[in-house]
Amino acid sequence: MVKILVTAFEPYEVWSENASWLVLMEYLRTHPNDSRITTRRYPVDFDLLKSRLRQDLEKEFDVVLHLGQAPGSAHIRLEALAVNVAGRTETGGADLPSLIAGGPVAFRSHLPLAYWSQHLQQLGIPTQISYHAGTFLCNAAMYLSHVWQHELGRPDAVGFIHLPLLPKQAVSDGRGMPSMSLALQVQALEWILQDLLSDKTSSGRFA
Repeated sequence: MVKILVTAFEPYEVWSENASWLVLMEYLRTHPNDSRITTRRYPVDFDLLKSRLRQDLEKEFDVVLHLGQAPGSAHIRLEALAVNVAGRTETGGADLPSLIAGGPVAFRSHLPLAYWSQHLQQLGIPTQISYHAGTFLCNAAMYLSHVWQHELGRPDAVGFIHLPLLPKQAVSDGRGMPSMSLALQVQALEWILQDLLSDKTSSGRFA
């Protein structure tokens, strides 16, 4: 049986809600009691994220899928790369510390991002592959999951998906940011999880 860890983030800064958590909660409301899927909501705090993620990965998951919010994006973004950098993209003129001293410069997701993007677009859901998960917590979750899954002898099946704002968030924000309906985002997550739960995953297609 394939075991999947799906995570989302709590609200942060000006955002009183986080699209990643809202989408995951709606998915769970319509798909209750699936023992193959474990969900977590992580704090927007680097040290707490590291501690809780490590504890969760020790429970031996076959696939780790992180969800995050991407204000300003009109697409569901499937992240291809996580880099060994701990910081914010707006930090200028200074070297940023590494997540893991001496660790690999980057990890590439081995999940079938092109396949997912193609099929989600065929379903009418705006989706694109993104080649940079940033340099803050979203990137850290993806990078550290690769490192620790390898250390724990688990499959290298780690991904990060950035989700657009929901319409109600965009309206509340008032800056005219793009958004995507809750229904479309839940449909995308449902399709991806069904693909991961298929026998293709357990046969090593994503290893």
